[in-house]
Amino acid sequence: MMRNWRKALILVLCAVCILGFKPRFANGETDQGDASALGLMYSALNSPQQLTGWTANNGDPCGQSWKGVTCSNKRVTKINLSNLGLSGTMGYSLLSMTSLTELDLSHNSLAGDIPYNLPPNLQRLNLEYNQFTGGVPYSISQMPSLQYLNLAHNQLQNALSDMFASLSSLSTMDLSFNSISGSLPQSFQNLTGISTMYLQNNQFSGTIDVLANLPLDKLDVSNNRFTGWVPAQLKSINLKTDGNSWSSGPAPPPPPGTPPATRNTRKHNSGSNGSTSNSGSSGGSSSSGIGGGAIAGIVISLLIVGAIVAFFLVKRRSRRSSSDIEKFDNQPLAPRASNEVQEIKSMKSSSSFDSQALDTPISISLRPPPIDRRKSFDEEEFNKKPIVVKKSVPPPTNVKSYSIADLQMATGSFSVENLLGEGSFGRVYRAQFGDGKVLAVKKIDSSALPSGMSDDFVEMVSNISQLHHTNVTELVGYCSEHGQHLLVYEFHKNGSLHDFLHIPDEYSKPLIWNSRVKIALGTARALEYLHEVCSPSVVHKNIKSANILLDAELNPHLSDSGLATSIPNADEVLNRDDAGSGYSAPEVTMSGQYSLKSDVYSFGVVMLELLTGRKPFDSTRPRLEQSLVRWATPQLHDIDALSKMVDPALEGLYPVKSLSRFADVIALCVQPEPEFRPPMSEVVEALVRLVQRANMSKRTTGTDQGASPRADNSHDGHDYM
Repeated sequence: MMRNWRKALILVLCAVCILGFKPRFANGETDQGDASALGLMYSALNSPQQLTGWTANNGDPCGQSWKGVTCSNKRVTKINLSNLGLSGTMGYSLLSMTSLTELDLSHNSLAGDIPYNLPPNLQRLNLEYNQFTGGVPYSISQMPSLQYLNLAHNQLQNALSDMFASLSSLSTMDLSFNSISGSLPQSFQNLTGISTMYLQNNQFSGTIDVLANLPLDKLDVSNNRFTGWVPAQLKSINLKTDGNSWSSGPAPPPPPGTPPATRNTRKHNSGSNGSTSNSGSSGGSSSSGIGGGAIAGIVISLLIVGAIVAFFLVKRRSRRSSSDIEKFDNQPLAPRASNEVQEIKSMKSSSSFDSQALDTPISISLRPPPIDRRKSFDEEEFNKKPIVVKKSVPPPTNVKSYSIADLQMATGSFSVENLLGEGSFGRVYRAQFGDGKVLAVKKIDSSALPSGMSDDFVEMVSNISQLHHTNVTELVGYCSEHGQHLLVYEFHKNGSLHDFLHIPDEYSKPLIWNSRVKIALGTARALEYLHEVCSPSVVHKNIKSANILLDAELNPHLSDSGLATSIPNADEVLNRDDAGSGYSAPEVTMSGQYSLKSDVYSFGVVMLELLTGRKPFDSTRPRLEQSLVRWATPQLHDIDALSKMVDPALEGLYPVKSLSRFADVIALCVQPEPEFRPPMSEVVEALVRLVQRANMSKRTTGTDQGASPRADNSHDGHDYM
């Protein structure tokens, strides 16, 4: 009995020893998510020897004291790998490192895009002196604790997204020595904790007015393309502005009723952060020191002045002869009145008044009329458009102006043989010029843009010419002669995605899965650029496979970007032409109103086309399968049903996990409620994760191209519609 008891005791002690003794890193002293993220980063950095202690798999950064890694409570809190000669990329799974507050990878040779998935609780991010390309990632907008941001001396491009609204803690931002373009985003005014900003040696344009009320101590905007005037509020700080195209002469006076200019500084309340956080973006009277009574007094005074001016104008007009009055009364008043109202509205929306001040329509009527506006109201003067509208957008200078003769010769007098397609706003022709260059010419219908709207057309060209993105079809030139309006685009001989999916020919092979994912990601990036980088955002309104053009490597290019936002009756035309197409979001069908979220829905439909190979609406199919969204949506989360939905042309050659993730993104985009659809930046992130996580070569054949280019002389597919 005693012997059995001793055996039992020995077994228990052995079990305790086995279970209680663990290697330091078997279970690890590091959070599993942090360890996995750093392992992936190590692989992305090409597993450098200088990172002592690091390993790609089963590592324990906190327990094994990895070089440059600081931990607290089993979580990685700081990473400092500065000046170690590192190459490769940053990896893609840093989002899980929720305790990381400092990340310093500066002075290395890291390349590629800065990843979308950055640690959300960073306080300091330093990536200066690397070789990063692409744009500033939108995920920075999700870092409310960020205090220090340094992306200087890289190769960043594109415009800044309007993503700074939540960064009130940011005190230092350095974006210098890149190639960032576009105007400064309006959300800069929310940087109420900023003291140092370096923007020099980029390609920024527009004014710097948005910086006027920030609590800046140092600002360098030198060597850019800024215009306008330097705000008076900034002239008392450490400021560098050389190398720009500033306007000469004194700055124009502010509109009547504008509060005196003051600069938001943190010195008013003994450095209290709380006192500054609300003053950067208000733009109202509270930050100017003018009370409600003072504003009321100013408004009353201006009304009195306006009444006196109006009295003398009426008195002067009453002196005209009865024949002159009769002639004036016969003039077309309605268009003039409409333009005046639009001018007032536009001035309201762009001014810095608060909403109460703007409710008083004094922006035009209270100003003394310019001398040339005091001429007699003859027909020629009266039919002119408001001066503010005419000069609101400069004429296009970065695209070529073609003559009608040039385009007629290149298109064979717009012959049927050169007709590429016909869309909602006009026909598109193939144009071959004397130097051998081939372009696509879109001839806009007079019903969409009447001949008398040349000024509107020039404004439209100016707006579209500002759109520059790898996946957006580039505007090359324009023509505005003899009442004709034409746009000249780059040409992509592989035609449209619609043709590849639905009109195969002897020259093309089915798109392989890799190519379909690449097309979806490139198109998503184009929409992300239009929605979240352009300021103001551009709603495309006409997302469909016929408007996604493919180059020789099957990279997608979204056509007609910015066109529908510039044509006056575009919504009406598109609603008529797209009725029953299967691309329109439910709210567009109901109300006719387009939005960023309706673009997201249409993009989801395009992804469904890529997945199934079916048209969005096909009347030749059984009744329950005619609407692609209605038929496919209930099956997107059923892996067995999903495998039956896949385009038969793929012949089963696709990774199952990749297919499932692709379907998950579609389900998010085509939700019937617009508020539940994700922004395009999140769609891009999901597709990037899909590409990076999936080993997309396991079950596929061929290269990324996946199809043979179509013959150069074929006219099948340039549907710029």
